[in-house]
Amino acid sequence: MLRSFRFRTLRIILLLIILFVVAMNTWLTSVRIHSWNRPVWVVLYPINADGRRDTQAYINALSAEHFDEIKLFLQREADRYQVNLTPVAEFYLAPALLVQPPEVELDASLFERVFWSLHMRWWSWRNDSWSGPEPDVRIYLRYFSPQESQQLSHSLGLQKGMIGLVNGFASVDYMGTNNFVIAHELMHTFGASDKYSLDTNEPLYPEGYADPDQQPLLPQTRAEVMAGRVKVSPGWLVMPQSLNDVVVGPLTANEIDWHKSLH
Repeated sequence: MLRSFRFRTLRIILLLIILFVVAMNTWLTSVRIHSWNRPVWVVLYPINADGRRDTQAYINALSAEHFDEIKLFLQREADRYQVNLTPVAEFYLAPALLVQPPEVELDASLFERVFWSLHMRWWSWRNDSWSGPEPDVRIYLRYFSPQESQQLSHSLGLQKGMIGLVNGFASVDYMGTNNFVIAHELMHTFGASDKYSLDTNEPLYPEGYADPDQQPLLPQTRAEVMAGRVKVSPGWLVMPQSLNDVVVGPLTANEIDWHKSLH
């Protein structure tokens, strides 16, 4: 009994040490990213979430170039805020993972979300198919076949852990939408907050509008990256089909410390 207690205590101590090291490394990474003095290294991990052959075929055909749209979007918006850094981010594609990450329900309690966050960081540390330099941010891409009629779970981004979990469809028809969701969750890891109502998905005014001073206000034709939707008319919201129609608003820029470049 005493031996078992000691072993369990040792395991807890080791886990706490590992979590402390991970937390300190994450904090240092976040501080460095917000200085914007070197490119952010982002590694993307594709995962076959439904086990289908067509999903796997899509993953097998992926390359890092398929995500260049995100890199170009970040550079375009950073240049607009006069961030003196080129490139702002580098994207790398890791070999596909064969294990599924832990999930959390959208209506989970605060305790459940905190537990999931810790579990996700632990899982990420235990499952890594990337053999290159240590990334600043890890984005896990759970792909589903569009042949299955289903609503995708909510994607998530963690600043504490520098981890994103993105759910997307395994089809070239959805590549633009997938890249938008990846960009949204990536901005979460940088420290940006959502700019939409969690109850209605409506962009918040004015911070969730790409063009809040436009007259007339509607229809909007672009999306703020953290708002997630374009408000075309009352009750009509659409997701942007490409990052060409997405901007980083002033509040989001302030949250990720791009605002310093304006002074």
